Amino acid sequence: MTPWRDRSALVTGAYGLLGSWLVKALLARGAAVTVLKRDAVAASALVLEGTERLLSVVHGDVTDAPLLERTLGEYEIDTVFHLAAQTIVGVANRSPVPTYETNIRGTWTLLEACRHAGVPRTVVASSDKAYGSHEELPYRETFALAPRYPYDVSKAAADLVARSYWHSFGLPVAVTRFANLYGGGDFNLSRLVPEAVVAAIEGRAPIIRSDGTPERDFLYVEDAVAAYLAICDLLDDGRGAGEAFNAGGGVPRSVREVVELVCRLAGTGLEPDVRGAGNPPAEIARQWVDSGKLRELTGWEPQVGLEEGLRRTIAWYRSHGAGAAGSSQSSAPAADHRE
Repeated sequence: MTPWRDRSALVTGAYGLLGSWLVKALLARGAAVTVLKRDAVAASALVLEGTERLLSVVHGDVTDAPLLERTLGEYEIDTVFHLAAQTIVGVANRSPVPTYETNIRGTWTLLEACRHAGVPRTVVASSDKAYGSHEELPYRETFALAPRYPYDVSKAAADLVARSYWHSFGLPVAVTRFANLYGGGDFNLSRLVPEAVVAAIEGRAPIIRSDGTPERDFLYVEDAVAAYLAICDLLDDGRGAGEAFNAGGGVPRSVREVVELVCRLAGTGLEPDVRGAGNPPAEIARQWVDSGKLRELTGWEPQVGLEEGLRRTIAWYRSHGAGAAGSSQSSAPAADHRE
């Protein structure tokens, strides 16, 4: 296992759902952690509450090459977790160029800085959406990347760029293709779970934009953090560079099933408000991943099932105030799956 007390890690996207939980895990293990912070989001204080005094916070954008090179050098970074991305499909469809700028240009800009600095381990977040739609399920790492829509294309391109840095330049970098993440601290209500949880807590019927039948794979955020750390251990052992790794909950769930479970666990007696027919445009009807490769190489397996994960998520929003999430985002109906 990586001796994090002697490590200095850079986390981009640290104020998002996964990034905030990853930062907490790294701090708990004694790592020196530097985060890149672009925007001042009021709700983000809740995500990393009690930790910012332990962090080195660099203000800037992931596309700023001189800033990244300075950060890697000044903070003596030896491990990079690149999570920063524009992840909302509606935003990507309306404004694809900024999504490509952040997700693709931001990735190669950071990897170039890592190459120049000789960073010995880098983990880049791709997505299961990079696979696009395949008839064969579950998705395995050997499947072709066949995306069609701006967000999915941006993640597939970043995935390919990242792996090219190992094969072309010898930069030890691995790529993650994880299922839909959920847990406390997700303030983007365009995603299914936080919107359903906040709605149920506030006494509103959670909205489903499809007919409820699309199937997704859900991974609790702390299990995702454990998978990232396991992949980093692989790189330490000289394995996994230039490779992609799936991680998911292992059981596909329909959108309606998830929302109904949220309503039941919240104890509010609500039913979902189903407003769609079929599958929403630019989204994939059935998608889940095979985590066998990661399990075989590291022993990683998800420890938190969907029901327990949703219990923890509901408890988090109740303890922090469901309104905190709603106040930081629009009230648009929730997307069915974006991670």
